[in-house]
Amino acid sequence: MTPERHRLLVILPAYDESKTVGDVIGAIPKHIEGIDEISVLVVDDGSTDSTVEVARAAGAQVISHGTNLGVGAAMITGLREALDQQVDFAVNIDADGQFNPLDIVTLLRPLLSGEAEFATASRFADRALVPRMPVAKRFGNAVMSWLASSITRRKFYDVSCGFRAYTRESLMRLFLHGRFTYTQEMILALCFAGVRVVEVPIKVRGVREHGRSRVAGNLFAYGVKALGILFSSVRDYRPGLFFNSVAAALFLISLGLTTFFLWHRITTGVFSPHLWAGFSGAFMFWLGVTAFLMGQVAMMLSRQRLLQEEQLYISRKSLLRRGEVGAEPGDRT
Repeated sequence: MTPERHRLLVILPAYDESKTVGDVIGAIPKHIEGIDEISVLVVDDGSTDSTVEVARAAGAQVISHGTNLGVGAAMITGLREALDQQVDFAVNIDADGQFNPLDIVTLLRPLLSGEAEFATASRFADRALVPRMPVAKRFGNAVMSWLASSITRRKFYDVSCGFRAYTRESLMRLFLHGRFTYTQEMILALCFAGVRVVEVPIKVRGVREHGRSRVAGNLFAYGVKALGILFSSVRDYRPGLFFNSVAAALFLISLGLTTFFLWHRITTGVFSPHLWAGFSGAFMFWLGVTAFLMGQVAMMLSRQRLLQEEQLYISRKSLLRRGEVGAEPGDRT
């Protein structure tokens, strides 16, 4: 009986990274215990420099978007290609040199041992490995991790790190939609899908060696967009929490206004000049009831979504067995 061969695809989303992409590709381990075949894929997200040429010269496969769509879109392309190639494991690593490619071995360890199906590098899980970075960026990461932890009901230290490893099972469970970024959405989607997730403490560079971050260059804009992704994920995966929280807030406002209105009527014997409080209280109560009913509808739709994702997962699994996964996500060179 022929022993099973394990194949790994290392994915590098890249946009104008000609200064570093070749070094990153060259530093990727050529041999990893438990892995029989290692290949490298660069997803060129519309680079205007020589990123594609440098990547090819370094021996990587290249898929080009032709125009800049965002790192989230680049990741969707790369992960789809991993499914198309029917690899057993995939790793994504930034092309800017912030991560040490030798740490791919560390990141894969819990997957190879069967401990987890998805591993994400963590810059903050081990205090000894926390990198130097701007205070605003560190604070933003802490807020995002706290929100993701609250939503998933499990502790995360770093949900924004772009260095991750996947088994084929987790790839089949993953359905991403965001084009701007993918880091927070991915962890939420996999947790809600029941995938075994682990954080792996890894030392990384806190700032880029060349240029500014393509994703978090403007921290305010990044924070707004990332919060939008978290907002959408709560709405889609935990609609009861979202709409019931809104309804509860509206009911509390209604109670406060109505209590004030009635207290004024009892103590003065007249309604004026605070009729506004009575009408506002009634209006807020109506809004609360509406939000609650919308939540019930949203929860039914969420169950439908989860059922559809389960059906897609089963379809992917069936197609993988038959070797028929995926269509062309971009131009291969």
